[in-house]
Amino acid sequence: MGDRSTLLETGRFVRAEAEPGTGAVEAARTVDAQTALTDADFADEAFGEADVASDAELEARHRVAADKGDPGAMSVLGALLLRRGDLAGAEPYLRGATGEGDRAAANNLGVLLHQRGYPEEAAGWWRVAAVAGSAPAAHALGRYYRERGDEPAAEYWLRQAAESGHALGAYGLADLLEHRGDRGVERWFRAAAEQGHREAAYRLARHLRKGDPAEAEQWYRQAAARGHRRAALHLGALLEARGELKEAGRWYLTSAKQGEARAACALGFLLRDAGDEDSAATWWHRAAQDGDGNAANALGALHAARGETQTAEKWYRAAMDAGDQNGAYNLALLCAAQERTAQAEQWYRRAAYAGHREAANALAILLLQGGDTEGAEPWFSKAAEAGSVDAAFNLGILFAGRDEDRTALKWYERAASAGHTDAALQVGIALVRDGEERAAERHLRCAAGGGSAEAAFRLASLLESLAPPPEPPALGESAGGAARTESEEWYERAAEHGHRRAQVRVGMLAAARGDLAMAARWYREAAEAGSRNGAFNLGLLLAREGNEPEAALWWTRAAVSGHGRAALRLGLLAARQGDLTEGQKWCVRAMELGPAEVSERAARLRDALAEELSA
Repeated sequence: MGDRSTLLETGRFVRAEAEPGTGAVEAARTVDAQTALTDADFADEAFGEADVASDAELEARHRVAADKGDPGAMSVLGALLLRRGDLAGAEPYLRGATGEGDRAAANNLGVLLHQRGYPEEAAGWWRVAAVAGSAPAAHALGRYYRERGDEPAAEYWLRQAAESGHALGAYGLADLLEHRGDRGVERWFRAAAEQGHREAAYRLARHLRKGDPAEAEQWYRQAAARGHRRAALHLGALLEARGELKEAGRWYLTSAKQGEARAACALGFLLRDAGDEDSAATWWHRAAQDGDGNAANALGALHAARGETQTAEKWYRAAMDAGDQNGAYNLALLCAAQERTAQAEQWYRRAAYAGHREAANALAILLLQGGDTEGAEPWFSKAAEAGSVDAAFNLGILFAGRDEDRTALKWYERAASAGHTDAALQVGIALVRDGEERAAERHLRCAAGGGSAEAAFRLASLLESLAPPPEPPALGESAGGAARTESEEWYERAAEHGHRRAQVRVGMLAAARGDLAMAARWYREAAEAGSRNGAFNLGLLLAREGNEPEAALWWTRAAVSGHGRAALRLGLLAARQGDLTEGQKWCVRAMELGPAEVSERAARLRDALAEELSA
């Protein structure tokens, strides 16, 4: 399935929620103070008298005075009717109050006209109110100019509102500055957030997340507590990364219940990791139905692991439909596992053309396996250039197979620098070949530390070759009392990982210390794994202990595998036992296998046996 680590880092989040509405409904100036009415989204502009009386009581109180021409009463009554949605009833009162110079009425008349579809006339009244000092009107006017692409005018009026302490003005100004890449974004988001603007709190947290994660968390919490579902999602992700899974799950759940598909998907992963696959599937299903491709991929992988390939394929296709090319890649993997090679190639291509680097690498491997080397190389290159470490390593193998060692080394080095163990091994081997032992040692250590048994063996061999010859033991001191060298430790590590040559070498070192039981153990492990040197050395130990029958069995296994010395030993053993014909047969085999010294000895023994047979 797709890489889960991309869930919150790919930049696929929906853009910040648009600020609802276009302007605050500003109430009339009363004898005591100016108050404001708002629609539901602008609750920070509360109507002060609403705390002590219902709208109906206010309406009744002001209608009589308004009908007598009182500007303040007309303004308040118009605002009340506007809030109720009675635009026809509100307009004459607002126009009447505006004619008397009421600032709040001018702003609210702008709101009414905007709702009726007369934005230019609305802007004219907002300008009147804004010039008179109305921050809500300045904000609405700034939004009007922003929507029409007049950013300088928008900035001017939004700044007027923001500097008057208007939260929506501060948010709108920050949004504009962020859009333009100007300075001051954080300052104005903070100003709005400190007044309780939840979207500003969320976006302030997004700005702070790298430089000051602790403060970012505080703002995520504030926005999430106010019902901001994406803030809850990010807060959950932050807590999950910190290992606080229980609280992370609570915030994911909060966000998911508010309709955030990515939170439902993330909650599914938490539940799966906790062992509750059924609950995980429930949340993934919910997220996938809401269009989350990652959740669809997760469902596909879940069903594929259960052997339900048809259902898995359905969800992988759903992921593709959601625009997640991991779906095509996973579908290709499913087809490849079922040996549906043509279909696998089709889906690999689809994902690769969409920029999926591992799909490009897999497609190249598929083409290479089909003998299309020329077709494979461009896809390896495309994947490697896109950052696929495996593709870089595979390019190294491809060029090495053509004896283009310099180019191969370049790709191996690229993969090794990204932590690819086998690539580091190949770089180490190349550097040893070029005589750069110290540089080779560094790469071999990286590969060996990454778990490569071959690298551990080669590192041990290199360290052994670079070490000064050991001093002879002091008089009366056995060789077995010497401390183990670093090379021996690496040989043992490789041997423990099943490396046959390392097992033979550890056996030889043990034998040199006089620990024959340990030597026999490692020789036997190597021999049973198919090492002819291990079989030969085990035979020597057994023969030394007087167990020639078993020794002969191991020498036979070694000789059949191409070990010349083992064949010579079998020839000598047969000659000593009087089986001259068998002895001659093994001598001929030893002569064929070599090396030269063995061939010469085998030839002399064969001739001697031939003379004896003819005598």
